[in-house]
Amino acid sequence: MQYDNGGELLVAHLKSLGIDTVFGVVSVHNLPLVEAVDRHLRFVPVRHEATAVNAADGYGRARGSIGCALTSTGTGAGNAAGSLIEALASGTAVLHVTGQVESAYLGSGRGFIHETKDQLGMLSAVSAYAATVTSARDAGRILREAASAALAVPGGPASVEWPIDLQYAAQDDAEETVPGASAPPTDAAELAAAQQLLRGSRRPLIWAGGGACRARPELLALLETTGAGLLTSNSGRGSVPEDHPLVIGNFATTPAARALLADADALVTVGTHFRSNETADYGLKLPDAHVQIDVDAAALGRVYPARHALHGDAATVLPALTGAAVRADADWTARVTAVREEVRAALHEGIGPQAAICDALAAALPRGTVVARDVTIPSSSWGNRLLPIHDPRANVFPRGGGIGQGLGMGIGAALARPDEPTVVIAGDGGLAVHFGELLTVAQERPRLTLIVFNDGGYGVLRNMQDKYAERRSGVDLFTPDFGPLAAACALPYARIAAPTDAAPVLEAALAADGPTLVEVDLAALGPMKNPFTPPVKIPTA
Repeated sequence: MQYDNGGELLVAHLKSLGIDTVFGVVSVHNLPLVEAVDRHLRFVPVRHEATAVNAADGYGRARGSIGCALTSTGTGAGNAAGSLIEALASGTAVLHVTGQVESAYLGSGRGFIHETKDQLGMLSAVSAYAATVTSARDAGRILREAASAALAVPGGPASVEWPIDLQYAAQDDAEETVPGASAPPTDAAELAAAQQLLRGSRRPLIWAGGGACRARPELLALLETTGAGLLTSNSGRGSVPEDHPLVIGNFATTPAARALLADADALVTVGTHFRSNETADYGLKLPDAHVQIDVDAAALGRVYPARHALHGDAATVLPALTGAAVRADADWTARVTAVREEVRAALHEGIGPQAAICDALAAALPRGTVVARDVTIPSSSWGNRLLPIHDPRANVFPRGGGIGQGLGMGIGAALARPDEPTVVIAGDGGLAVHFGELLTVAQERPRLTLIVFNDGGYGVLRNMQDKYAERRSGVDLFTPDFGPLAAACALPYARIAAPTDAAPVLEAALAADGPTLVEVDLAALGPMKNPFTPPVKIPTA
């Protein structure tokens, strides 16, 4: 196939991937790409390159597929790097196409405008795949390779740098097929041993990570066949809908869940990385009878020893385990359901007046609605645990732990699913990282409810310093008056200052056809009963 320029080729490639919306910042070094996307698809001009990647990431997560971000070379590509780190940590599919200086000057070091030293090296460090377009004949192949790498398991962002002269050039694409990666075969002896373990198990547990979200029916079959309890990482939430009576959820480090782990006679873990914040900095004890399933061989036994390490695709391995499993003891299954209720009730009680907001959201949100959660106290304490998730595509949050990314992810998710409401939970400190994206919301008018929890700074770090230090440093920040700020951005505004405000305010916002900024005035609402501090070690404590 021949195309007038690189932009037309890119559009054809994006259409083949089912992408109808692209996020980016226009530049002299990506103009042919942006213009073509704007002609044929929807181009969303975000205000910062980091948001372009976050929005593409959220778009892909909400659809269960892939998103696309366009940035400029040099500083623009560098601005995107932090968000590429998030996509890499999450294994989420993002196609990042960035400009590059004219190919004749590439690598010359002469200070060409927007040029940076070894841009490809920078992109390689934060991407699952990175390549340079070197001719008008190889751009199509590189785009296909990039998308294939991004969508592979475990996946991640794929970056393509494209010299501006080659963007303007006519493209000749041979349309070669890129071979997909095949699932690794599982060791038959290890599988047989794991099956034997489950045949003898009467107190089993399952732990689902993000990899389990690609094997939802198979995971549900094992869960219901055994009557085991299901723990999840944050990434595994929704792999089985969280209103299922056997789903304990993202509560592994609670006392009740620790006691279950201590008494379990078998644990099957599926596609989880055992992140530090979900294992009490690896202090959580798992049963010795541990069956670990992961498509990534490097993950097997990396954090916790696995008696039986099953390298393979969970959708293939889980049915083999289900066929060998037996029913758990009835009193064990009853204990699982009791623990499920216990951990939720304890957290609900501990968050005090914020429980009204959680309850109002749970009641008002349509099932499967995306809840994008920035890193903030409400997200880390109850949003990542208590607010129910029924579909992994609704579970959008920065798995790498960086603040300020939630709004961009929410914008992408809202535009990926325009007929549904989308909610973003953010703190005033994290939102300030990308205040400019309020203008993107104002311009694009997605059906997005932005809930800003305003405590005048970085509340989680303030709680840590109040608990462990003698003074506060860098945590108390100037915060704008959100009512006039929303008005300046032509955004509807509402305020929650008491528990009784939560339901009517959120119901109205979620019913609106466009965006609403909802401020939660934490000074007026009142504190949590148990101040939240993150699960990190303080050597002086």
